Amino acid sequence: MKRVLTAIFTMVLLSSCGQNAKKEAQVEPTNSENLKKNNEMKKVLFVLTSHEDLGETGEKTGFWIEEFAAPYYFLKDKGFEITLASPKGGQPPIDPKSESEDAQTPATERFYNDEETQKVLANTMKLENANQEDFDAIFYPGGHGPLWDLAEDKHSIALIEDFYKHNKPVAAVCHAPGVFKNTKNAEGNSLVEGKKVTGFTNEEEEAVQLTNVVPFLVEDMLKKNGGIYSKKENWAPYAVEDGLLITGQNPASSELVAEILVEKLN
Repeated sequence: MKRVLTAIFTMVLLSSCGQNAKKEAQVEPTNSENLKKNNEMKKVLFVLTSHEDLGETGEKTGFWIEEFAAPYYFLKDKGFEITLASPKGGQPPIDPKSESEDAQTPATERFYNDEETQKVLANTMKLENANQEDFDAIFYPGGHGPLWDLAEDKHSIALIEDFYKHNKPVAAVCHAPGVFKNTKNAEGNSLVEGKKVTGFTNEEEEAVQLTNVVPFLVEDMLKKNGGIYSKKENWAPYAVEDGLLITGQNPASSELVAEILVEKLN
């Protein structure tokens, strides 16, 4: 009898050890895998301009392709779900100058070879159908186009104010901080009043010879609205975070803004 009990105890012990060994053999996910898993449910709305005329010059404008591609792929690769919207819906205009050889980056090259994303871009949803309840953050790529339409668009203004009211990050890069021209906080003051911000500088606008073409200068507008404006030298990567607002100075700052947004959402 003693031998039988001993044999049973040994079998139970071996079975338990085997189960523990299986548990210990399970590989814990890496930090990067955990990050991607955590971001799978995070959703970001990208808002792109629908405006294509560069003032009265007869030339075309739109959004700057790098300022879309760099943050888009940065967020997508980390597991974020991205939805694209524009005032008119459909294909938003790409600034032809952003397709010049000297404006290309690894992100733009990836976009040109990415038919799936090109199809998504060609079918942006109408901005009036976007709802902050469906997203965790909103991101505005630049280009000169936003200065004409998004800065004045009632749906864009209401959406930004709604995101901010519900404690969700609002990010914009280069000319896109121009979308804060008419946005207000709960007290009825400019959304950027007393906030650290940046955006395309007056010197950079002068360098591209469009000072007298654009409807307003981003730097001047942000200062006029009470923003605590700062900048670095022309074309240097620079981004500023202040509470829910994340702004970048120029095209070189687009991925940096996305990096800060990811940290904010985590």
